[in-house]
Amino acid sequence: MKKLFLAVVAMFAMSSVAMADNDKPVQVNQLPAQAQTFLQTYFKDAKVALATQETELFSKSYDVVFNTGDKVEFDKSGQWTEVRCRQTGVPAQIVPAQIAEYVKTNYPDALILQIERDSREWEVKLSNRWEITFNNQFQVIDIDD
Repeated sequence: MKKLFLAVVAMFAMSSVAMADNDKPVQVNQLPAQAQTFLQTYFKDAKVALATQETELFSKSYDVVFNTGDKVEFDKSGQWTEVRCRQTGVPAQIVPAQIAEYVKTNYPDALILQIERDSREWEVKLSNRWEITFNNQFQVIDIDD
């Protein structure tokens, strides 16, 4: 019985690994509507090099990479989860006012090159190599260099 249980667990683990990290190229018009609107609003002049749909065991996400190397990641509903713009900085309109004000006050010469968000926190990476993490109330909870 013990061997049967271990065999079933091993088969499940193998199938999970096979299904995990399954990227497939997609067209921009195959992205969720909210993601398409975001791209049209903030990256309308950018040329898409690759758009992919990543299917994991219990979730789905989308990545869009531009010819410039900039990248946007979306969750399954099309909400952005990460925006990386290494040359020009992320679009100011997507940065919450409290984060923008904090960066402007404390790092006036720095650009926000990357912003990430999840259900618990926001993280920004600045052009001066500082990484600042905020909670959902936009209070600083960590700073790394």
